[in-house]
Amino acid sequence: MTKAPTIGPRIGVVSLGCPKALVDSERIITRLRSEGYQLSSSYEGADLVVVNTCGFLDSAKAESLDAIGEAISENGKVIVTGCLGKEESLIRDTHPKVLEVTGPHQYEAVVGAVHTHLPQLHDPKIDLVPEGGFRLTPRHYAYLKISEGCNNRCSFCIIPSIRGDLVSRPANAVLKEAESLVKAGVKELLVISQDTSAYGVDVKYAESKWKDRMVRAKFFDLCKELGDLGVWTRLHYVYPYPHVDDVVGLMAEGKILPYLDIPFQHASPTVLKAMRRPANQDKVLDRIKTWRGICPDLTIRSSFIVGFPGETEDDFETLLDFIEEAGIDRAGVFKYENVEGAPSRDLPDHVDQDDINERYDRFMEVQTTLAHARGQQMIGKTVDVINDGWDEDAEAYACRTKADAPEIDGVVYVDSEDEIADGAIFKVEIVGGEGHELVGTPA
Repeated sequence: MTKAPTIGPRIGVVSLGCPKALVDSERIITRLRSEGYQLSSSYEGADLVVVNTCGFLDSAKAESLDAIGEAISENGKVIVTGCLGKEESLIRDTHPKVLEVTGPHQYEAVVGAVHTHLPQLHDPKIDLVPEGGFRLTPRHYAYLKISEGCNNRCSFCIIPSIRGDLVSRPANAVLKEAESLVKAGVKELLVISQDTSAYGVDVKYAESKWKDRMVRAKFFDLCKELGDLGVWTRLHYVYPYPHVDDVVGLMAEGKILPYLDIPFQHASPTVLKAMRRPANQDKVLDRIKTWRGICPDLTIRSSFIVGFPGETEDDFETLLDFIEEAGIDRAGVFKYENVEGAPSRDLPDHVDQDDINERYDRFMEVQTTLAHARGQQMIGKTVDVINDGWDEDAEAYACRTKADAPEIDGVVYVDSEDEIADGAIFKVEIVGGEGHELVGTPA
């Protein structure tokens, strides 16, 4: 009689925060899975739970602490990692029963902690991981993290104190991962880091051997190589440095998706200076005009903060004018939070919370109006979309255009009598919809 393989100990993983943290969770899972650990989708079925936390804003810290508390209540054995791990005393004061606490992207420490509290059972029959590693995203798209940390010192941000200065991965390591993901069925790569366009600055754009050639660790060079993989490549968290112009040229050639996620944060020179960010609004508008001259189909997504210390009504009106004049296609807005450890806490003239809330509502009203107008302009056009799967509520396939990143941008609902595979890329005619929710039919 053949002996059945031993089932390894089961791990539950709770992943909070941004896509960069999601990639950290995927790496931890891939490593543990390769050692024979099994994954559990429930607290009850897990022998231990790893909670990957976010600590960027006070609201995110509260959410992370709640998630840790829930894991302890439902399971009892909890290891904490991620950005909030930098504040170990806060975690242990709130939840004394936590087994261990590690900081962000400390994969070895997390795995070591799991080994300590839940020793693995090595069995080559179960020590298998899929090509491209374990992922928490759908099979057809994946986040590709090209660096850790950040060299910028924005006054509202504590990321450098949490994740450190910029550390770029070698170009060949990034390309090897990207190629593995594509071979595993990924149709869309979402390139992420804290400052994507600064890639390679810390290593002086060092070359590394990729196949039969040397490739520089430089933003343009990496994008050019990724563009040759034959899948959608989407760029996130791109600061508008001058060399971004060259990458927009790759978008015009169809190598990279015509999509830039640029965190402008504000438009008022006074506020931008207080934020310690580039403060020449006219120059930014000229750059955007140049980009759209190179690539007319370019979509620009951005994030903004309202209620930053010292922001006046005139400053806020400047911001509203900017998103209209710049034609920001997709916008996220955050209410300023007085995060502990951020230099902005010490700035004068903090804005009253009622005013922050009111400005947030006005921003969303303007952005919603702009989104509706752009949605109406799409009606009648035929565009490529990628299918993210069947949506039970809409009773249609939820798809995205090249202008829409998953979970944060728009959706095109497609009704089809024929089954459409997840990750399929095909053409649809936009026949209706409103704002970021459009309706299409297969063309």
